[in-house]
Amino acid sequence: MPRPRQALLTRDRIVATALALIDADGLAALSTRRLAAALGVQGPSLYNHFATKDAILDAVADSVTATVDTGYFARLDWREALRRWAWSYREALAAHPNVVPYLAQGPGRRPAALAMADAVYGGLVRAGWPPARATHIGAALRYFVAGSALGSFARGFVEDPELYAAHYPHLTQAHRLAGRQRSVDEGAFALGLDALLHGLAAEYERTVGPRAPLEPTGRSE
Repeated sequence: MPRPRQALLTRDRIVATALALIDADGLAALSTRRLAAALGVQGPSLYNHFATKDAILDAVADSVTATVDTGYFARLDWREALRRWAWSYREALAAHPNVVPYLAQGPGRRPAALAMADAVYGGLVRAGWPPARATHIGAALRYFVAGSALGSFARGFVEDPELYAAHYPHLTQAHRLAGRQRSVDEGAFALGLDALLHGLAAEYERTVGPRAPLEPTGRSE
């Protein structure tokens, strides 16, 4: 009886499997030995596609970044482009929070990460922002988005009303937060993003010049 054919080992399959392992158990749990076992191959087979474990991690991180939509900067006012990009970025990172610490190290040589940085910076400079300020804005939004994706504020509170009632009189409703995770976390992100964008709009008017009127749209995908 012929032996079953082994699934073809490709870069995409390696990256997808590595991402699944990281999603399940965290960055520290990923090893080339464990990854090879999950793929049903021997460890050296991985090195036909990636020279090092770090190269695999770079590809995993870039596969997450590649899902972020940066096309807004080519067709929308810079404020609305930043808003929609920030939401897209947050959703990509929130889907894979265990990868965020690696992504937070910066783009390095990763193509999708560099393309995203180029789109954001280029869109802001075209809108009139000085290059240095465009860099600051991109960095500030990245800090904000990455921080929001690292964990859930709402899930950080246990569902034990007695804990709060006994010692923390201002937190008597905190036990309800975990059950409202999405509305709490997304509401906090929306509020913070609005505050950032309003502050940037005022800074633009003060340092660059009058800005075109923009109807508030809230979150738009």
